[in-house]
Amino acid sequence: MTPVTWKKSTRSNGGGNCVEVATPPQVVMVRDSKDRQGPALTFGAGQWGGFIEGIKTGRFDS
Repeated sequence: MTPVTWKKSTRSNGGGNCVEVATPPQVVMVRDSKDRQGPALTFGAGQWGGFIEGIKTGRFDS
């Protein structure tokens, strides 16, 4: 397997409650920054795009 590059959000406040994202071809991977050896969630590019669009349009605001 080819290693992936994980990135933490620039909006992360350093309090330890962060996620990291990697974008190898065709998928987006998300993991807990405190458990780097733990599991990662994997999403198709279309699923991730829909999630980001929902955030931008306020779909998940309470």
